[in-house]
Amino acid sequence: MSLAKKLTSLADCFLQPVNATHRRYEALRAYFVEGLPSAQAAARFGYSPGSFRVLVHEFRQDPERAFFLTPAKGPQTAPKKDRLRDRVVALRKQNLSIYDISRTLRDEGDSLSPAAVSVLLQAEGFARLPRRLDEERPPGSRPTTADVADVRQLDLSPRSFRTQFGGLFLFLPSLAAVPFDRILRRAGFPGSEMIPAGCALRSLLALKLFGTARHTHVMSSVLDEGLALFAGLNVIPKRSFLTEYSCRIDPACYPKMLRSWFDTLTDLQLPRGSSFDLDFHTIPFHGDDALVEKHYVSKRSRRQKGILAFLVHDAQAHVFCYGDADLRKQDQEGAVLVFARFWKQRTGHYPEELIFDSRLTTYARLNALNGLGIHFLTLRRRSPKILREIAAVPASAWRQVELKNVTRLYRTPRILDRRITLPGYDGPLRQLTITDLGHEEPTLLLTNHLTQSPARLIGRYAQRMLIENQIEDGVDFFHLDALSSAVALKVNCDLLLTLMASSLYRLLAGRVGHGYETAKSRHLFRDFVDATAAVTITAAEIQVRFQRRAHNPLLLAAGFDQIDVPIPWLDKKRLRFVFG
Repeated sequence: MSLAKKLTSLADCFLQPVNATHRRYEALRAYFVEGLPSAQAAARFGYSPGSFRVLVHEFRQDPERAFFLTPAKGPQTAPKKDRLRDRVVALRKQNLSIYDISRTLRDEGDSLSPAAVSVLLQAEGFARLPRRLDEERPPGSRPTTADVADVRQLDLSPRSFRTQFGGLFLFLPSLAAVPFDRILRRAGFPGSEMIPAGCALRSLLALKLFGTARHTHVMSSVLDEGLALFAGLNVIPKRSFLTEYSCRIDPACYPKMLRSWFDTLTDLQLPRGSSFDLDFHTIPFHGDDALVEKHYVSKRSRRQKGILAFLVHDAQAHVFCYGDADLRKQDQEGAVLVFARFWKQRTGHYPEELIFDSRLTTYARLNALNGLGIHFLTLRRRSPKILREIAAVPASAWRQVELKNVTRLYRTPRILDRRITLPGYDGPLRQLTITDLGHEEPTLLLTNHLTQSPARLIGRYAQRMLIENQIEDGVDFFHLDALSSAVALKVNCDLLLTLMASSLYRLLAGRVGHGYETAKSRHLFRDFVDATAAVTITAAEIQVRFQRRAHNPLLLAAGFDQIDVPIPWLDKKRLRFVFG
């Protein structure tokens, strides 16, 4: 090798830094000695312009700093760890884990973290302990294991306990008046000697009624005696059973149960109206199942995979009175007629009035409804041709109406009232074209109400908008969309529980009164149901004592302190409420 090449190779040792300290030195030397511009010096040595300016600033503040210092080494000994080394090794030989060793040392007056114990044992050559059985672990605090749910182990002996689910007992008077177990047997719901059908459904219904994060946290409630007592079991079933039970139910059981349930609640003075709001709701599905169809999800304004649920809301009673979660796309248009036949079978007559939007059914189905004598009110889709025809109507053809008993900003819309014919529909239809409702484009209402006043029809459809809020109440509060829950319930089972819970909340609202008849379920839960209580079981009764709360006077005024009813699945012990 020539001398020039050798010198070049040696020079590279200085010009090509191999560590951070050397790189910093060469970069500063290039800037201060060679006069290289800041940006070029930063680029040559791999600094960003900003970080190099900071480096130059720090050097100017301390120009006497030294370079190429040997890094200072830390302490070569750990006095505390060395002192406890023999004790830690002795404890490991007793098959103690690092957490057990750390706890033992703390009890002996020495402090050594589990991480430090682990490092020390690794240095001594100890491997990690294999997973141990519970009986192999040293005595100490352990998780409490709940018993297996078994109705034969239900303990109704005299005792007292506190429960976080005290408000659930407010539903027991209504539930006890329903021949619940007999209805389930007639509908064909499965059961066993350990967990009969009534206990299984009451367990699921209790979780549905209580408005926390649904069954996701059911395992945190398995030890609550009040929740188990509501269901009539020694403990609430585990989530694996709850999931498995919903899969054992024959789909044919749901219509039978739904019909019997609402027939019984009608005898309990659950109101029944004559006008109904109908709507579809897509329950999102987050998976890859090819059999799940795509449907429109309104709150996300897009189509995605999901289960299509058909819901019917009683406008006067403010309660869901029908639901179907087994719909496919080809069955969607006929869902309204299926409900009409269901209502005829249940009550002996068809519903008087149905309110729904334009995508729920077709003109041919509207003709079938008209043939059954059912009045309907729906929207018509606005095509470009229809919008051009409306724009061509002279201003003199429009008239203004005033909406009464409707709380909204726009109360004096302009309307165009005409009779029209549509393909697939026999006879005339009434079309109300409405403007000045706060929308950019006119609203088109279709109805077979040929004689009612336009103000009444427009006001009724405006009230129909509230069904969106009521469905949201069912979806949100009763957790109808929680398909990712730890308890994977079948959708039709979840929908049945939602309808049952909704009706029980309406019964509670009707009994309380004072404006709660139209309150949302979440409002009722917050004021009355979300309450702890002290439960005392005696030889003849079950006493539920609530602590003092602001809304207790409403329960007293409703006569809850006078309730004295036997609970069939609790050995007919009588239920009494006491308010502190």
